[in-house]
Amino acid sequence: MAEIIVEQLRHVYSAGTPFEVAAIEDIDLSIPQGQLVGIIGHTGSGKSTFIQHMNALLAPSAGKVCCGGQDINESKLSRRDVKHQVGLVFQYPEYQLFEETVYKDIAFGPKNMKLSEEEIDQRVREAAGFVGVEEELFEKSPLELSGGQKRRIAIAGVIAMRPGVLILDEPTAGLDPAGCRQILDNICAYREKTGATVIIVSHNMDDVARIAERIIVFSHGRVVMDGSAGEVFSRAEELIEIGLDVPHATALAMALKKQGLKLPEGIYTHEQLLSAILEIRGAAVC
Repeated sequence: MAEIIVEQLRHVYSAGTPFEVAAIEDIDLSIPQGQLVGIIGHTGSGKSTFIQHMNALLAPSAGKVCCGGQDINESKLSRRDVKHQVGLVFQYPEYQLFEETVYKDIAFGPKNMKLSEEEIDQRVREAAGFVGVEEELFEKSPLELSGGQKRRIAIAGVIAMRPGVLILDEPTAGLDPAGCRQILDNICAYREKTGATVIIVSHNMDDVARIAERIIVFSHGRVVMDGSAGEVFSRAEELIEIGLDVPHATALAMALKKQGLKLPEGIYTHEQLLSAILEIRGAAVC
């Protein structure tokens, strides 16, 4: 899978009616192959509309999305092909499980790709391994399993298609802390082993801060920030002004600064905060 290039992307819902609204406007982005990107923004900021353009679920009102130099909406064939190259996992994907068994659910995508039974079986077992679904669950109904297990099965169903780009919309929503960490670790392991591009949409700033190499911030249909976690979270007050949370460590650092503690900018993990406080304490002792 090659670089994704988005040029002047715009999408209008209910065009030509009194209810017309531009969900995203003038989006220009380049996402290199293999990058792990976090996308954040307030509700209604355009995040979900944006990611649905990445595999041609939505067609642009203007502009284009290119993969490997080709406009993915150029033809019916290109729109079909991109759905195999760009896997999209919707929020609460477990609600989309419908097959009789776990195995059949994971195998659904590869079967639609007209692969051999041997290749399908290999992909099912590989995908299950990536997300921590034990093979002893293969013959069980997905409906019998826990929420976390269902989430992993749904993600495995997309991974089984071996997409070069994996996009996940709120993959940890509704899970307990242990489940959140496991899902994110599974996603990171998939990316590390395959070299796939991973794009995660999330409201959980601590999740994004922990794993994303790059963070893109949406507000009112436009990209308003784009940089590393340190660069984005050093603008914490701006994020709060547009209706976003910040990582717990960033919020605590802001509170300590108001009390007079001279902490550096761009703190977004508890490890960074602890290190900065110990450094200040050490300097004071000296």
